[in-house]
Amino acid sequence: EMELFVHGFPSDVAALRFEWAWQHPNSSRCLLAPPTRRPREQPISFALRLLPRLLLAPPWSRLPLRIRWLRPPRPALDLAPPPHVVEEEGAGLPRLKRKKGRSQEVELENSGCGLCGEDQATPLLRCPRPHCKMAAHPLCLARLFLAPEPLQLLPVGGACPRCHTHLLWGDLIRRCRGEAEPEEEWAEPDDIIIPSSAPT
Repeated sequence: EMELFVHGFPSDVAALRFEWAWQHPNSSRCLLAPPTRRPREQPISFALRLLPRLLLAPPWSRLPLRIRWLRPPRPALDLAPPPHVVEEEGAGLPRLKRKKGRSQEVELENSGCGLCGEDQATPLLRCPRPHCKMAAHPLCLARLFLAPEPLQLLPVGGACPRCHTHLLWGDLIRRCRGEAEPEEEWAEPDDIIIPSSAPT
């Protein structure tokens, strides 16, 4: 039986690298001090102890990943995942469904970036709050979100420059691409699944 899966990777390669590190923690260079398996510890218990350590390690610590627990109640993890990693519950695998019409309609209302004021062909990121009209180029908004962390390349999130709501970067990108929320439809993605009887 499947216990959980992790999804939201930007590419198949990123997902495969995460999966390999999860299966080979002692060989991975991403974990500086991987935990050792306890005597008589079940493979799934060890995998669950390892999961938050992987999510907290570069290069995955800044990715907008999601954990979907398939069987309630969800087990308690030794460490908490990063705060921007969303934990979901429920059986099924998410299919990212394209929403038709919304992005084109909003694009006609306001075609300029609210931060630089320029019109470019780049799709704009928009605040998900219904009454907020913030729209900005991804690069402009990324610069704003990364101002407190100038050495980072990928923002985790930041405050909307108009309504000051905290926004997660991954959610903004998903909305810009017209992808539906995972709860709306389910199908089989290319994500990482770990069975409860995984071998060591």
